[in-house]
Amino acid sequence: MTFVKPIFRHPKLPKNDIGYTLKEYEGAISNLCAGCGHDSISAAIVQACFDLSIEPHKVAKISGIGCSSKTPAFFLGNSHGFNSVHGRMPSVATGANLANKDLVYFGVSGDGDTASIGMGQFVHAIRRNLNMVYLVMNNGCYGLTKGQDSATADLGSKNKSGSINPFQPVDLASLAVELGATFVAQSFSGDKGQLVPLIKAAIHHKGFAFINVISPCVTFNNNVGSTKSYDFVRDHIEATGKLDIVPRQSEINVDYAEGTSTQVTMHDGSLLQLEKVATDWDPQDRVSAMQAIQRARMQEQIITGLLYVQTRYGDLHDILHTVDKPLNQLQTEELNPGAAALEKINASFS
Repeated sequence: MTFVKPIFRHPKLPKNDIGYTLKEYEGAISNLCAGCGHDSISAAIVQACFDLSIEPHKVAKISGIGCSSKTPAFFLGNSHGFNSVHGRMPSVATGANLANKDLVYFGVSGDGDTASIGMGQFVHAIRRNLNMVYLVMNNGCYGLTKGQDSATADLGSKNKSGSINPFQPVDLASLAVELGATFVAQSFSGDKGQLVPLIKAAIHHKGFAFINVISPCVTFNNNVGSTKSYDFVRDHIEATGKLDIVPRQSEINVDYAEGTSTQVTMHDGSLLQLEKVATDWDPQDRVSAMQAIQRARMQEQIITGLLYVQTRYGDLHDILHTVDKPLNQLQTEELNPGAAALEKINASFS
């Protein structure tokens, strides 16, 4: 059966600053299971890019293999895309980013794609502080191969077949903080009000921005006993705070009571406003972030929101001291300056 998205849209749909409606940020009709949390995440990405007035052709979507890695087809249909092999999305993203740093990079992955076969790639993308939004759609199971437990399934959780998971889970948010990711957040696919501002903040962040989104698999992992089910996540959420992003060109007005808010200035001058709910947590202190994550785990809670952010460090291009002009735009005369330049370099070693 073939489904075709209707061309008609209401002529008075709201437009953003560049004159686009949400239609320009949509993709193909999803063929995921009805009610899949991944579709809600796709909708949040669409909303974030629309709100920030990002031109779709200035976005690159890169994914691996899995239900989550199919989703780039379902959002920003007018942007660049590359569906890579299982677990190798960070390598492709690194190469693309080195060639053209002017694009906004979305790396879309899953708990299998990142926490198992792609773990080594994930680690080194963090270590290099690659400037990208790395988004994991985490459902605790392998949805494409009939629901086996993934590496993020919690100890003692029950899958649809009734099997109890005997292994400790890989906590991707905690791991990202420990490895030195400069932006770490966690959210729930059913909480668009929290997820959209997190995606906006991640786009503004210069460096590796990691968002782990719990996204229940409605077919294989939404049963009683699953710690990744919709009901369990809803009943065990603990938010660090309320977040908003203020673009640099907008007037900044902050009206929070003293001691309840935190402000973080991003590389581009935009401002993160955080109204803290967890008063003993400091989003710019790695130790504090780790303690908040571990404390939530001990209480069998799922902590969501912006967990950690650090804006002191440059991204991969800063580390490598690349030129300001994107490498894919360099011309022959810039890449081959001639014999005189070579003689000058050789003379400097004498």
